[in-house]
Amino acid sequence: MKSIAPIFLVFFWLLSCHQSQNQGKIDQGFSSLEKSETKPQSFAIVIHGGAGTILRENMSAEQEKQYRDKLEEAIKVGHQILKDGGSSLDAVERTINVLEDSPLFNAGKGAVLTNEGTAELDASIMDGKTLNAGASAGTKTVKNPISLARVIMEKSPHVMMASQGADIYANEQGLSTVEPSYFIVENRVQSLKRLQEAEKKKKSSQKQGFYDSKIKDSKFGTVGCVALDKNGNLAAGTSTGGMMNKRWGRVGDSPIIGAGTYANNGTCGVSCTGWGEFFIRGMVAHDISALMAYKGMTLKEAAKEVIQKKVPEMGGDGGLIAIDKTGEVVMEFNTAGMFRASMNDQGDLYIGMFSE
Repeated sequence: MKSIAPIFLVFFWLLSCHQSQNQGKIDQGFSSLEKSETKPQSFAIVIHGGAGTILRENMSAEQEKQYRDKLEEAIKVGHQILKDGGSSLDAVERTINVLEDSPLFNAGKGAVLTNEGTAELDASIMDGKTLNAGASAGTKTVKNPISLARVIMEKSPHVMMASQGADIYANEQGLSTVEPSYFIVENRVQSLKRLQEAEKKKKSSQKQGFYDSKIKDSKFGTVGCVALDKNGNLAAGTSTGGMMNKRWGRVGDSPIIGAGTYANNGTCGVSCTGWGEFFIRGMVAHDISALMAYKGMTLKEAAKEVIQKKVPEMGGDGGLIAIDKTGEVVMEFNTAGMFRASMNDQGDLYIGMFSE
């Protein structure tokens, strides 16, 4: 019996090892199943239609409804693209197309006018996945400048094209072009006349002219969009007619990557609106991303730091919209109001106009 006991001990030891190995395989199987159950990536979209002296008392109920309806129409176009699994670039372009085609905003049809009474349009778009970007400045015949910006990004070796060359390239690429008169609407004509009359009454001081409040507020209405798609890719775009009564081929921040538009999957996507000269000097869009990357700020903290502190300290004003890589949305501005809207992956819609 003594000689048999060790044999039984070895048998039971081998049996327990076999059971342990099988249990390990079962546990490993459950683990692999859990890993295969990936949670759907959240998506989000946010838009702006310009920041400035937007006060409830200065707007009729009918006008307010027009703006709200158009903001809702635009953002739902982009949201549907994202919901269906489309790219953030498609969502940004198509959403901005809706705003460019509306005479309510300072982009595309309804853009503000130059000193000569013409429309000169600027736009830019950026892909947060590749850091590729495209922009156009001073175009006069391209119906949807944001679409030209994307074509420049994807089909040309350049980042920015300007003026007549950009118009020619758009035509060569088969984009929709229109007569320059298409962009001009009557209320912009009247606004230009009032502004030019006000200029004549001012003193000749260049400083007074540059900081005149009427001139300062005449460029608001720029449109923009930022989107995060289900694949975790960010994109941002901005489109504008620039500043009312501008001269000498003036270009603001909207077509300048890093100033008016920026997107990076590692941090955030940003579209700006406001006094472009200051947004260029502050490289505002990129500064938001840099504060997040280098100082560890949240998107909300970075946007507040730049819009509520840095830009005003330089003498500028305006606002921005942004989304970070997790889908967090920010709409920050230091003016009386900003046309804005956002939607998340749950379909929750927010529309704002005033400082609420």
